[in-house]
Amino acid sequence: MSSVKSPLIGLSANQFRHPLDLEATNALKQLPGLDLVIRSFLGPMAEQFLYLDNIASGILVGEQQLPDLYQLLLDACRILELEPPQLYVRQNPVPNAYTFAMRGKQPFMVIHTSLLELLNPDEIQAVMAHELGHLKCDHGVYLTLANLMILAAGQLPSLGGAIAQNLQAQIMEWLRCAELTCDRAALLVTRDPKIIISLLMKLTGGSPSLANQLNVDAFLAQARAYDAATQTPIGEALRQAHTTSLTHPVPVLRAREIDRWANSPAYHSLIQGDRLRQPGNATPKRGWRNW
Repeated sequence: MSSVKSPLIGLSANQFRHPLDLEATNALKQLPGLDLVIRSFLGPMAEQFLYLDNIASGILVGEQQLPDLYQLLLDACRILELEPPQLYVRQNPVPNAYTFAMRGKQPFMVIHTSLLELLNPDEIQAVMAHELGHLKCDHGVYLTLANLMILAAGQLPSLGGAIAQNLQAQIMEWLRCAELTCDRAALLVTRDPKIIISLLMKLTGGSPSLANQLNVDAFLAQARAYDAATQTPIGEALRQAHTTSLTHPVPVLRAREIDRWANSPAYHSLIQGDRLRQPGNATPKRGWRNW
């Protein structure tokens, strides 16, 4: 593990929120009644369902249970100035982590065992910090709906039919934008973009046997090649068709984005304690909208 990082005193979400996240969130806020429906109906049902599922089928991490993982969580929460959520470890062969967070309720984070097997401790903490970014940015209402679509649709079949296709597309687009903000939260905790990029590489094509052979610089070169290949109208159309239904931006673009932000004055001002007043800290490029 790297050295202990100081907390970012007074850090607010808008000081590191990605501009595309801000834009997509404002678009969702224009949908009348969506916030109320999630809070009043979907939220309480999902919260109870997923809490019971986790407490019955996962390992609740704490001081007496997997204390090393718990300390990684506590340190990340200290840096981002957050109360620790519940953390569960669940047996699953698909590397993944996710967060459920309704405002005013007890949030929780879930990490799959296969993800823990793939990553080193710094990268595991980066995953935790990414998920904490959802809490710091108060993504809970729309994240609830997104996670229900992704995780619970199979067990709650009526949900899929109840959500209009255009709303689902808008929620998925918001989630892709929000993930960029949460990558920034991970960087604020780790203070090393290579940790985030290494994590993204392992999620893209890594395995425990290949992890030590992966190269961050080569992955960034791959990101630049992807950018070049999608600059033409045909390339842009193919990228849009490929990414519209994805829950996350494609990994090479996430790596490219975090590398750029790590070299920006905005990031360095935050780390040095010179708080920025303007949200987003960047100007979005319209061509990224569909990833």
